[in-house]
Amino acid sequence: MSDAEQLADFLASMGQDRSLKVEENLGEGYVRLRVSEAERRQAQHDIRCIEDAVIELLRNARDAGAHQIYLASSREGSIRKTVVLDDGSGIPKDMHERIFDARVTSKLDSMHMDRWGVHGRGMALFSIRENALSARVVDSAPGMGSSIAVVTDTTNLTERKDQSTWPTMGEDEEGLQSIVRGPHNIIRCCCEFVLEGHGRVRVWVGSAAEIAATIRRTAHARKNSSELLFVDDVHELGVLERLVVAADAGELLEAAQSVGLEMSERTAHRIMSGQIRPLRSVSSVILHRREPSGEPKQKEVDLKRDQRKLRLSNDDSAAFSRLMERDFDYLAERYYLSLTDEPTVKVSQGKVVVTFHIDQGD
Repeated sequence: MSDAEQLADFLASMGQDRSLKVEENLGEGYVRLRVSEAERRQAQHDIRCIEDAVIELLRNARDAGAHQIYLASSREGSIRKTVVLDDGSGIPKDMHERIFDARVTSKLDSMHMDRWGVHGRGMALFSIRENALSARVVDSAPGMGSSIAVVTDTTNLTERKDQSTWPTMGEDEEGLQSIVRGPHNIIRCCCEFVLEGHGRVRVWVGSAAEIAATIRRTAHARKNSSELLFVDDVHELGVLERLVVAADAGELLEAAQSVGLEMSERTAHRIMSGQIRPLRSVSSVILHRREPSGEPKQKEVDLKRDQRKLRLSNDDSAAFSRLMERDFDYLAERYYLSLTDEPTVKVSQGKVVVTFHIDQGD
């Protein structure tokens, strides 16, 4: 029996047709994977938690030319539903499925480099779908913006336990606003994204109802009122416009559902009556937050300024913290641990100390 036949028999005994994954059997336990299988494995590594997926969705909207991005996210049990709406260039109907294929990109002659690495390889949405229960374009067309919905299971794609705390802001060595502490949750991802973009893109994050209420206040219809009189189908409008022009709770409910924002008719009535307040943008919250007491906000102490020898920039400290967080998975998997906050990096006399804040579970 040849090596190939032995391999086929072995794979069949495992109950899987793994020949679809293997391009060549090299002998002695080595195989050459097919390109599709290598891509799938890389995609599963690229997205390690829901926060990674959120960053990729935000970067995707930014690279599509969006100026306004709305992120609606909610969790029920272990299932998290995330919908990202934007006013970017939009996606043609015949590409709604194909954009989730590996190496499909609209950025043939350009790639974007930011603090999270290279974007524009055509792997972000593919990676998200590989790690999610589902990922789809709810609605989009050229010039109409986009709505992308992702459903994840936290038992497979983990997330921070604290998803409600906003990060604490301070100043870096150059006097610029930066994040000094807080859980590395979805909110913090949005904050880091806004800071990275220097305010060029506005982002809002909240529940589906809060996002719908916010869009009605902040998004502006691109069509004038006379044109809107002749619109018979809500799908003829952009994904943001249709929420703006809804005249009653019924129309708002229909518009919300058409862009992936799930809510009840009662909630739609509450939005129309003003009972659900619009959100402040992420930049407004983190850069202009007031203390509840009304007292002046105290400056955060930057310990790195007091070091006479080794000094780490905030960017290098944050990057090293993210590397340590990924490497912590080695212990987490073996001892059932989870981090409650991002690792903190502190420089002291002659040493660099990394502290992992852990939750040992039950």
